[in-house]
Amino acid sequence: MATYVTSGTCEDLPVLEAPHEVAPQDARNLTKVFLRELAEREEGTEAYQYVRNTLIEINMSLVRYAAGRFRARADEMEDIVQVGMIGLIKAIDRFDLSREVEFATFAVPY
Repeated sequence: MATYVTSGTCEDLPVLEAPHEVAPQDARNLTKVFLRELAEREEGTEAYQYVRNTLIEINMSLVRYAAGRFRARADEMEDIVQVGMIGLIKAIDRFDLSREVEFATFAVPY
């Protein structure tokens, strides 16, 4: 499923070929790994951007799941998903590992 980068600034980080296609259970486990990595990386670096972007892609299914709960409303599904993606990005940026809460529990209200 994952290969590892052995050179460059993203050393030892999992490289996923299709992060948006990761199974939910695997996404939950990988999210924990990537959130720990994100906390350790310096913002603005290539490695930080890679970790953050991968977290976004891994959790796209969470956004689609949450958006599906609003499907009965008159809004277009694409608009709801778009707003959900913005919320996901904010949740990733604001998540604090020390709270000992699952990321999905934290992110869904966003």
